Amino acid sequence: QVHLVESGGGLVQPGGSLRLSCVASRSILSTFMSFDKGWYRQAPGKERELVAIITNEGEINYADFVQGRFTISKDNTKKTIYLQMNNLKPEDTAVYYCNMGDRNTTYWGRGTQVTVSS
Repeated sequence: QVHLVESGGGLVQPGGSLRLSCVASRSILSTFMSFDKGWYRQAPGKERELVAIITNEGEINYADFVQGRFTISKDNTKKTIYLQMNNLKPEDTAVYYCNMGDRNTTYWGRGTQVTVSS
């Protein structure tokens, strides 16, 4: 059983930056490396949506709304993925969730709140 724990959320002013982290505890390294890994978000009253994903082969994709502002990365030795978010906008306010898995299984973290407000 993989346990995902996010951190790094908080309150930031428009134009500011945050770096989210997600560590896959209780996971052996080979399992971590075999998974696709991504960040999703859910704003109040809206459906959960993909923000960024990095596949087990290293392919990276971003949602259109990212527009070059966010960067997903991973550190295999720490079994951790990151989401560097720059130039944050009020519409980026949401709970951000970490996700890892493959075609047979998927794991979610509990989420970390990101609030962009002046």
